[in-house]
Amino acid sequence: MKAVVLLSGGLDSATTLAIARKEGFACHALTFRYGQRHGREIEAARRVARSLGAVEHRVIDVDLRALGGSALTDARIEVPKDRPDLGDSGEIPPTYVPARNTIFLSYALAWAEVMDAWDIFIGVNSTDYSGYPDCRPEYINAFETMANLATKRAISGCRLSIHAPLIHWTKAQIIRRGLDLGVDYSQTLSCYDPGAEGKPCERCDSCLLRMRGFAENGLTDPAVQS
Repeated sequence: MKAVVLLSGGLDSATTLAIARKEGFACHALTFRYGQRHGREIEAARRVARSLGAVEHRVIDVDLRALGGSALTDARIEVPKDRPDLGDSGEIPPTYVPARNTIFLSYALAWAEVMDAWDIFIGVNSTDYSGYPDCRPEYINAFETMANLATKRAISGCRLSIHAPLIHWTKAQIIRRGLDLGVDYSQTLSCYDPGAEGKPCERCDSCLLRMRGFAENGLTDPAVQS
């Protein structure tokens, strides 16, 4: 069985890749150079794809800087730091990239159709996250419905599935599962605004959620230690 796995190089996508492999899929990892603030996560994605045995890893260029609207694609917008609520306020933070998951899943859908793979994995999470609307179960379900209306093979009776295995898990649960599957989290990078040497800032939403997840497991984030 072949599957396309969206791989950002962060904690969630690395765990998702490990889960897909555990379920017996031959994993074709897909990463995007989309004009994000730094290229370190591309390097992390390459490390993760190698270490977790992806049979193929493609990096595709999609320049979302041309559209802007996010702190991750527009250097003029600051990445928020030290937010106490971490998504609990209901306010969508400026690190939300407009339509990013829809764009990424559309590319994954096209690649899956070309190579006759009818499973796509994405590491979105709606429990410990920053409040992004395209990380919710209803969004994943809606995209899957659309995919099965919009593709040649789907209308011939071959149903495509979008897998979001982490969707209801906390960061602590994700980390526990990943460690059980042998994920080396020191190879991942989740930070929105790392330093020049690629060290996590330890203050953005992604860093804080990640560090909290490790702490709840009685551990220190290895990306912070290294």
